[in-house]
Amino acid sequence: MTHLTDKEILANSMVEDDCNGNTLSSEAVVPVAGSSGSNAAGLVSGNRWGPNHSGAKILASQYTRGKRIQEVICLAVALVLMLSNLLLLLSYLPQATWLSVGVAAFFGILTADFFSGLVHWACDTWGSVEMKGLGPTIIRPFREHHIDPTSITRHDFVETNGDNFAVIIPPKFYLTWKLLTQEEGDIIANFAFYSYVYWLAIFVSLTNQFHKWSHTYFGLPRYITIL
Repeated sequence: MTHLTDKEILANSMVEDDCNGNTLSSEAVVPVAGSSGSNAAGLVSGNRWGPNHSGAKILASQYTRGKRIQEVICLAVALVLMLSNLLLLLSYLPQATWLSVGVAAFFGILTADFFSGLVHWACDTWGSVEMKGLGPTIIRPFREHHIDPTSITRHDFVETNGDNFAVIIPPKFYLTWKLLTQEEGDIIANFAFYSYVYWLAIFVSLTNQFHKWSHTYFGLPRYITIL
């Protein structure tokens, strides 16, 4: 078994204070042709991660104007549905219990956290940016993030959250339809479930924003660092 030296371990580690790996160590371990065993790895200079990585530049350039327009539209539609859902749910709140709302919010957070992790794993593991449909829109940001971990901190609100807001449009539309068409008694009977759907969509829409804050190591307001 080949044992790495401390220098080799440092060169291939992504440390928290230098998550782009370009300041604490500018050397990376790469295979050296014609070598074997403990001499098979050599130290070379280069950007292993970060915005100057050639792969990161290519992936960042694939964020198109059409994608931007789609994200803006999805954000606008989702926000309108969010507001309509909130107003409709509040109109039935006096007949419901605060406990049901609290439990719905708690399980909404748990479900959103689980599915965000599942999607993150799936997009890191399967497919490619060349896949039609999902590749340029869904998989590309995840692949960019792993080559350039702080790229998300340079994205504005639209680019960071546009895809998540797109995902919540169908459940938000479903909720709006139910709250507008069902009888009052049916809405009260299903109020806990509708609250759960509402909070789940809210937290799903913000998972990328929370992830962005987790990679922003300074300059955040106190209430965000507490979160």
